[in-house]
Amino acid sequence: MRHWKSAVGLVLTGVMLFPVYWMINVSFTRDTDMRKSPPNWFPADGTLDGYRAVLDQQLPYLGVSLVVGLGTVALTLLLAAPAAYSLAKLRPRGGGALSFVLLIAQMIPGIIMAMGFYAIFLSTGVLNTVPGLIVADSTLAVPFAVLILTTFMSGIPEELLQAARTDGAGVVRTFWSVVLPVSRNSIITVSLFAFLWAWSDFIFASTLDQGGDHQPITLGIYHYIGNNNQEWNAIMATAVIASVPATILLVVAQRYVAAGVTAGAVKD
Repeated sequence: MRHWKSAVGLVLTGVMLFPVYWMINVSFTRDTDMRKSPPNWFPADGTLDGYRAVLDQQLPYLGVSLVVGLGTVALTLLLAAPAAYSLAKLRPRGGGALSFVLLIAQMIPGIIMAMGFYAIFLSTGVLNTVPGLIVADSTLAVPFAVLILTTFMSGIPEELLQAARTDGAGVVRTFWSVVLPVSRNSIITVSLFAFLWAWSDFIFASTLDQGGDHQPITLGIYHYIGNNNQEWNAIMATAVIASVPATILLVVAQRYVAAGVTAGAVKD
């Protein structure tokens, strides 16, 4: 029975990972073989032209995505960590209503938020800028981050905070020296998701940064696609390169994410 379940699991895993394999296969396929029927299941006569195109044309887009991703993480933590500490331990008036609003905020479609940001950014002069894109991407990550961090910080023993207060630590010192180090797993979790959301964002990028001088990698891939000229090996090569940072982060942070998303689910 166990072997049967393992076989089914392997088959389902293969089905889910097949698009990834096909993306890699196409990235090595020559233009002349792109519409071959039947297609080449393995890049026997492969080419590196797509990857050369990435190095020649896509590196600036990758750099912008890296800046936007790291900026989104920094802004998200700057806003979400203090807010979560306040909701979890300081319990301000109206905290329950605020948590409900944050939950509702995650249900708003991104395109609606993008149109609202477009009007605001146009009037404030930050349209088609990297800082504007960072602010927009952070609006997706902050509600999620506050909810995750609040759940974790609620489970921090009051005795630990009381000990810090007894030693003379104020609210800010307790937050900085006690709460943040203890919340490492949840902080890594929300940082990872914030970076991935910013890295893979297309709606905000295409709406708020379409005419900017510095555009993220999602727009770089989009620019490859034209009505009459589709460089699929370059498109897929760009997608492969763009997926490498996310894959590395997921592998490195896997155990922290597993601990962070289940934090607060049970009590001792």
